[in-house]
Amino acid sequence: MLNPRATNDDLTAKARIRNAAMDLYAQYGAERVSLRAVAAEAGVTLGLVQHHFKTKAGLVDAVDQLVVDYFAAAVGSVPPSGTAAEVAAARDEAVRTMLHSDPAVVNYVRRAVLEPSETRIRLLDTLIALTRREVAGLREAGIASTERRESDQIVSVLVRQLGELLLAPLVDAVWERVAEPDQAKPRLAIKLED
Repeated sequence: MLNPRATNDDLTAKARIRNAAMDLYAQYGAERVSLRAVAAEAGVTLGLVQHHFKTKAGLVDAVDQLVVDYFAAAVGSVPPSGTAAEVAAARDEAVRTMLHSDPAVVNYVRRAVLEPSETRIRLLDTLIALTRREVAGLREAGIASTERRESDQIVSVLVRQLGELLLAPLVDAVWERVAEPDQAKPRLAIKLED
């Protein structure tokens, strides 16, 4: 699986810039962060940011691709063997583990999906395309049902994998207000039914 957080010493300047952008975009939203702020966070010049990414849109595209690569690596780390339920559960867990390892990815995806603009919806479109390829591969391998509509399977996968991510802040906020001392917090689980 990709290492979401290699140390800055291990990264090229281009990767440091991209990671700094993801951190800032996750925290403040891409619309509120300038290329100059990204350069300062990455410890490079504005000219180097422009050299590697040309424009802010180019940098946003690079961050989106990094996030998609994390999802693809997580899903790809689970071989397509076993029952459909076993493969789905293992892939969902791989995505959950990946997201847990890097809160900036979580916050970046939350912002991109919950605060979509015309340009920000591209991340969701790319995740849909990735999921479509994975579902098609599982259908071809005879693991996923071909009786069920592919569109239903795509929605199901994305809701399972992103639902917890998107609803966790709500659960946390409610829990803080209703939990009794020493009470274990419930774990959010998302399930879609036809």
